[in-house]
Amino acid sequence: MPNIMTEIRQALLPLYGKQEANALTRIICCEMLGQTSVDFFLGKDIALSANQKTFLQNILNRLQDFEPIQYIQQRAPFLGREFYVAKGVLIPRPETAELTELLTHHLPVDAHILDIGTGSGCIAISLSLEMPDTKVCACDVSSEALAIAQANNERLKGKVSFFQADILTYQPTASDKGSYDCIVSNPPYITKKEAGDMEPNVLRYEPHLALFVPDEDPLVFYRKIGELGKVMLRPKGWLAFEINRAYGHELKVMLEEQGYQDISVEQDMSHNDRFLFARLN
Repeated sequence: MPNIMTEIRQALLPLYGKQEANALTRIICCEMLGQTSVDFFLGKDIALSANQKTFLQNILNRLQDFEPIQYIQQRAPFLGREFYVAKGVLIPRPETAELTELLTHHLPVDAHILDIGTGSGCIAISLSLEMPDTKVCACDVSSEALAIAQANNERLKGKVSFFQADILTYQPTASDKGSYDCIVSNPPYITKKEAGDMEPNVLRYEPHLALFVPDEDPLVFYRKIGELGKVMLRPKGWLAFEINRAYGHELKVMLEEQGYQDISVEQDMSHNDRFLFARLN
């Protein structure tokens, strides 16, 4: 009879391929069933109780329906910390961690930062923890996302102030004007026509509100944030964006027309255009 590890791998192979099935098998065995890494790599079997067998079958059923393992575990790594995630927020990506890390190296240590579309709060909370003298605010249109972000902020002992806002209709208040050294955002940037190329685990489970923009206006969020930046940024303040690699040049031209300077499009670890930085006059 095949051991538990082999049964898990065989159940996942047809849907995930060898490399991902192996990675998921290790996560299930070591992080969810309590097997040691040494025993896993030695191929030792696991003795499961009846409850554990039911638990394992539930995990496999969800994975076979393409539910992301991060939602099943309710956590995702980000810059050395574990963030609580659920279906109301995007799963943090390595590229977003790259953007956050770049900001920690380039912003003033006491910067005042606004994170627009905070989701799980991973950018804002990480900045507040990595740069303890900063003042970080964050907003999201989704009350569900804000509840998750606030839970992460409390658990990780961040110092972020959150507020709810639909950024496309947001009107700056008197206290917003000239308040921020940096506005950072990883807004929705995937066009509907690109959805056909996406993995089913993303399309079925991650919030479309945080993913997609209209095909006819892929820069809608960047345009609005650029307009807000002209009011809300301090002189010489920065916009920092995660972007769709297909629209870097178009976005750069738009921000130039809005009056921003020192605009640079930078690549991520996979050599895709992924980040854009722009400075207010």
